[in-house]
Amino acid sequence: MSYRPDLLVSEPNKLTVGELRTEEMILNLGPQHPSTHGVLRLELLTDGEIVKDVVPHIGYLHRCFEKHAESLPYNQVIPFVDRMDYVAAMNSEHAYAMGVEKMLGISDQLPKRVEYIRVTVAELNRIASHLIALGTYGLDLGAFTPFFWIMRDREHILRLLEWASGARMLYNYIWIGGLYYDLPVGFEERCREFVHYFRPKLKELENLLINNKIFIDRTARVGVLPLDLAINCGVTGPMLRASGLRFDLRRVDGYSVYPELAFEVPVGEGKMGSVGDCWDRAWVRLREMEESLRIVDQCLAALLGEHKRTRDFDPQALVPKKIRPKAQDLYVRAENPKGELGFFFRADGKSDVPFRCKARACSFVNLSVLPHISRGVLLADLIAILGSIDIVLGEVDR
Repeated sequence: MSYRPDLLVSEPNKLTVGELRTEEMILNLGPQHPSTHGVLRLELLTDGEIVKDVVPHIGYLHRCFEKHAESLPYNQVIPFVDRMDYVAAMNSEHAYAMGVEKMLGISDQLPKRVEYIRVTVAELNRIASHLIALGTYGLDLGAFTPFFWIMRDREHILRLLEWASGARMLYNYIWIGGLYYDLPVGFEERCREFVHYFRPKLKELENLLINNKIFIDRTARVGVLPLDLAINCGVTGPMLRASGLRFDLRRVDGYSVYPELAFEVPVGEGKMGSVGDCWDRAWVRLREMEESLRIVDQCLAALLGEHKRTRDFDPQALVPKKIRPKAQDLYVRAENPKGELGFFFRADGKSDVPFRCKARACSFVNLSVLPHISRGVLLADLIAILGSIDIVLGEVDR
C-alpha cells in the first residue's frame, strides 16, 4: 500500500476527507482507548486492516510545565518535574537538580554519599518504569498474567522509595544541593534483600513474556526502526539502543558516580527478527533492568562501606537558602528510563526564578517516529508499535 502525501497537503497535522478513495477510512484511536497509554489521539488513514498513515494528536493534558517553572523559584519547580514522567520521577528530579547545581557551580562539591543515594533511588525508579513498560505492553497484546507479576514486584520498589521520601510516586526527594533526607535506618539492607529477590523474578518474566512464542510472533519484525531514521528523528534511550547504537548518557556524559560503576549498555541484536523491531525494544528494557540491579548492588556496597552513614552527615548541607545563579544559558541532560531528558535554563542573574526553563522530553521526541514506522502495517500491529515506544503523556504533553 503506497503512502498518500496528497491527503496531508491542505493541513499538515490533520488528515482530510477530500480525496479519500472509496476503500479508505479515517479512524480515531483514543484518547479513551486503553492502548493509547493516556490522553493521546491517533488519527488513522486505513484501507481495511492496513494502516496507510498515522497522525498523533496531543494537547488534551497540557501541563504548562515550562510556564509553571518560569513563575517559581528553582527549588519549588521540583514537584512539577515529578509530574512529567510520573513513573520515573526520581530520574527527572536528578536531571533537573544537576542542571541547577551546575549553574550554581556546586556540582563537584556534593558528598559522595549523596551521589550514591541519588543513583540508587534513580536506578530503582528505572526498574519500576521498565516494569510498567513491559507490563502494559503485555496487556496491549493480550497477556494478563505478566502484568500482575510485574505490579507485584514494582510494589516492592514503590514501598522502598516511599520509605525514603514519604511519597508513593511523586517524591520531591532529590533537592538542589542534596537530598530531602538521608536514607532511613535499615534501607540499605532492605534494598539488598529486594535485589536478591528480584534477580530470579526477571528470569521468570523473560520466560513468561519475552520468550513467549505468541509475544515473539506479535513483535518480531514489527515496527522496525532503522538506525539512521532513529538518529535523524532524535530518538534516544532503549528505542535507540534497540536499533543497534550503544549510546547511554550514563556512559557518554559520565555524570554523578556512574563512571565509578561497572555496568553494560545492552543493544538490539535482532535475535528474533530484525534489529530495531518491537521485540528488540522489549528485550533491551529487560536487559537494562538487570544492569540497574548491578548498579544498585554496587551503590549499596558503597553506602554500607566507604560512604556509610555517620552522625554528622547532613544531606542538606549544600542546599542553598537562596538560589540565584549568575546570568547564563545552560543545557543539561541525563539518561532517563525512556531516553534523554534535557533541561535548558536561562538565568538573568537577578532573580531566584528561571527566566527560561525548557524541557527536552524523551517521550515526546520518541513519539514523533511513530508515523514513520507504522505505515503499511496491520491495525493490530500499530498497537504493538505504539506500546513498544513506552510513552507517558505527562512528559509528551508537558
